Amino acid sequence: MIQIALLCTHATSEERPTMSEVVRMLYTQLAAERWEEWQQVEVTRRKDYETLQRRFNWADDSIHSLEAVELSGGK
Repeated sequence: MIQIALLCTHATSEERPTMSEVVRMLYTQLAAERWEEWQQVEVTRRKDYETLQRRFNWADDSIHSLEAVELSGGK
């Protein structure tokens, strides 16, 4: 039941099961199948996120090494 509840907490409605799916999952093995599908999607998302994070990691370094720039005075 916890896995079904977690499936119902996705941020987008397209990823959440419908109520009829929830009822079927509660009475069948569909919950385990849906959970396995979701885990595969999450593994792919995490890999994609880590790849992007490594690719743009230079941005984090440059933020911390900025030097103050003195602006000209008022006119």
